[in-house]
Amino acid sequence: MWPNGSSLGPCFRPTNITLEERRLIASPWFAASFCVVGLASNLLALSVLAGARQGGSHTRSSFLTFLCGLVLTDFLGLLVTGAIVVSQHAALFEWHAVDPGCRLCRFMGVVMIFFGLSPLLLGATMASERFLGITRPFSRPAVTSQRRAWATVGLVWAAALALGLLPLLGLGRYTVQYPGSWCFLTLGAESGDVAFGLLFSMLGGVSVGLSFLLNTVSVATLCHVYHGQEAAQQRPRDSEVEMMAQLLGIMLVASVCWLPLLVFIAQTVLRNPPAMSPSGQLSRATEQELLIYLRVATWNQILDPWVYILFRRAVLRRLQPRLSTRPRRSLTLWPRLECSGTISTHCKLHLLDSSDSPAGTTGVSHSGKVLSRKD
Repeated sequence: MWPNGSSLGPCFRPTNITLEERRLIASPWFAASFCVVGLASNLLALSVLAGARQGGSHTRSSFLTFLCGLVLTDFLGLLVTGAIVVSQHAALFEWHAVDPGCRLCRFMGVVMIFFGLSPLLLGATMASERFLGITRPFSRPAVTSQRRAWATVGLVWAAALALGLLPLLGLGRYTVQYPGSWCFLTLGAESGDVAFGLLFSMLGGVSVGLSFLLNTVSVATLCHVYHGQEAAQQRPRDSEVEMMAQLLGIMLVASVCWLPLLVFIAQTVLRNPPAMSPSGQLSRATEQELLIYLRVATWNQILDPWVYILFRRAVLRRLQPRLSTRPRRSLTLWPRLECSGTISTHCKLHLLDSSDSPAGTTGVSHSGKVLSRKD
């Protein structure tokens, strides 16, 4: 607990910044322009997604549901945090004057953690869904309903919210950050601050790393199919290429925007001697670095919708005309087992052509007979 006075809550740390410095750093025009561009970009992406979800395949429909959850998360994150930050930059109010009990600060801290971690977890969820759909079709249902996809998005949101609520339960603290216009986790040396900082940075880092691993395997599988022995007759559908391009773009944006902040948080809370003094002060260099990394991370909410807008099939065909001229036999990534021998000891896994079998049907060849099963 820092000596902030009996009437102030525990979210205030000693800061040495003048009003003129705050005016130079906290520009209301920049913050407002940033929010307007971000909100407009996400609204545009949501409108395009609404049109794309009509008439699409079941596999693509579930992927678009996850993508819609991601864009909606970015939109709401910009709307809520932007309203607080722009108001503070415009009025330049003293946080302890309008929020002495730290209720607004705690709310903003939860919001920052929730809307920061949710896109990373959703990116890993989307990568897992595509990985299973491409490499392990038998391990997942033939059709993932939109209700199940939205339930998965809800679980991701619940996990991110649960993490954000931990400081309210005693693990870590939310404090007002330099230059006094936002609240975030505390980069202190106390055990709770260290544990919460490491938990946040590790979950975010693991999500990005998992996305990278699964997307790499999925792309390698698609490339193997594309350049395999039957490449002249069987190639991945345009939708598969489109979804993987969008996933790779989302992963790249998340890595560039979030990894610097996540690494900085882990390094700061583990620093020896501690970066924060017993009185709660951080060096000016550390506070400025945190602000810069946070601003870089917020670009993720603007760039995510443009990944979907720019990496659609219509745009990809202009960049790669070969995508618009496909063989008549296109590959659907639903498997078929072909077995030979009297006891079916030798089986081979093939990918069905769309002209061979409808979605949701598998065939097993045994002793010249075909046994089919409807899922």
